[in-house]
Amino acid sequence: MNGGRRVVVTAAAAGIGLAVAKTFAANGDRVHICDVDEQALTRFSHENSAITATVCDVSDRSAVEAFVSSAVDVLGGIDVLINNAGISGPTSSVEDMDPEQWDAVLAVNLTGTFNVTRLSIPFLRRSDAGVVIIMSSVGGRFGYPQRSPYAVTKRGLIALTETLAIELGGHGIRVNAIAPGAVAGDRIQRVLKSRAQSTGQSLEEVTADAMSIQSIKRFVDPDDIAALAVFLASDSARSITGQTIPIDNGSTAAE
Repeated sequence: MNGGRRVVVTAAAAGIGLAVAKTFAANGDRVHICDVDEQALTRFSHENSAITATVCDVSDRSAVEAFVSSAVDVLGGIDVLINNAGISGPTSSVEDMDPEQWDAVLAVNLTGTFNVTRLSIPFLRRSDAGVVIIMSSVGGRFGYPQRSPYAVTKRGLIALTETLAIELGGHGIRVNAIAPGAVAGDRIQRVLKSRAQSTGQSLEEVTADAMSIQSIKRFVDPDDIAALAVFLASDSARSITGQTIPIDNGSTAAE
């Protein structure tokens, strides 16, 4: 669908971002990515030579400026921006939260997305079909005990999505958010292990708890999220903007 677009994906050396970048490339699009993990990015580049890459910590405004500039130099512009960068943050009550950890999550998840998008907008406006996709979470749709900075940032991204859709609609730019549930991979395993340690439960018990709030009892496949992103960037979704699309196996709460 609609191959040949110039696509930028943040935090794409692993996990959801990796699946998204590879799926867009397989669709015939030109893709430029970033990641904070230089070693992972090097491995990615060796395995995906058609996809170009820049090391970038999205919490560093100057690094974001260099990344967006590099993407535009390589691709010649931006048609599709996928804001995927985010960190899980601490597992702690608000009362016991380390303020520096709170700040770190906001700097990556919320302010990082803001800066990447802000700097990309002039180039998206020059596109014939500009699209922004922001990766929120089921944690942005429901309260999330012990994960307040993550939940706050992911809900903030939904508000940012709705605001950008209004601001940019007159330029033909569509903006939507994807809200995954518990996604298969290393990150969810780290989250579950951290939860087990903080609650004194076993890993098996916290995994069963996570599944109990889902209609479908499995983790979300990153490839399914990538397929949804490709659809939202395509002409088939040309009338969809300002929306948050859950892909969470029918979750009724944050995992």
